[in-house]
Amino acid sequence: MSKTGIIVAMNKELRLLLPLMADAATVTINNYTFHTGSIAGRPVVVTECGIGKVNAAAGTLTLIEHFHPSIVINTGVAGGTGAAGILDVVLASGVAYHDVWCGPGTVPGQAAGCPAVFPSPLPADIAPRIGAKSGLIASGDIFISKKEEVDRILALYPEAAACDMESAAIAHICSLKDVPFVCIRVISDTPGAADNIAQYENFWADAPERTFRALCKLLPLL
Repeated sequence: MSKTGIIVAMNKELRLLLPLMADAATVTINNYTFHTGSIAGRPVVVTECGIGKVNAAAGTLTLIEHFHPSIVINTGVAGGTGAAGILDVVLASGVAYHDVWCGPGTVPGQAAGCPAVFPSPLPADIAPRIGAKSGLIASGDIFISKKEEVDRILALYPEAAACDMESAAIAHICSLKDVPFVCIRVISDTPGAADNIAQYENFWADAPERTFRALCKLLPLL
């Protein structure tokens, strides 16, 4: 059976994911630790890439070139835009940059030589089958915490359901390497809400068990 690559950004996310693995072993390459084993009966290789686009891109390239996964999944948490509530799962219909502009004559959000949106390879009907909502996820190198930042993203992508700091960079590398990419995120907070930082901090204590439940439902469907 072909291997699935799974990438998370933070150790908090990795600690939630590793208990789901069977027959786990580790190897370190390019200062990234890769955990091989299986989840829901499917062979996987899991790594924590670190926060932000450069870390995500470097980790993804290392994963693809050394383990040759048939598909890469990015999972973890994301901020909401109002289209999904805290603890809702969002299966990306596509991912895009919200902090890229290559100058006059180019489309804001579109990296050079790339599509404006990196589309999901999955059919639209999978989202409800795993208890998720479908929507675009927008990425940039900033932790979104203010309403005006969310408004700027929605002006660029009205269909955006969530925002994170890694998924578009991972999709970018997967596109260059011709590897299908899927992003599934759990909403941890509502940027712009008066207590959004408290929402984010409390999320890790209040609901870790829900964070990767949808992943276990998704893997057998791939």
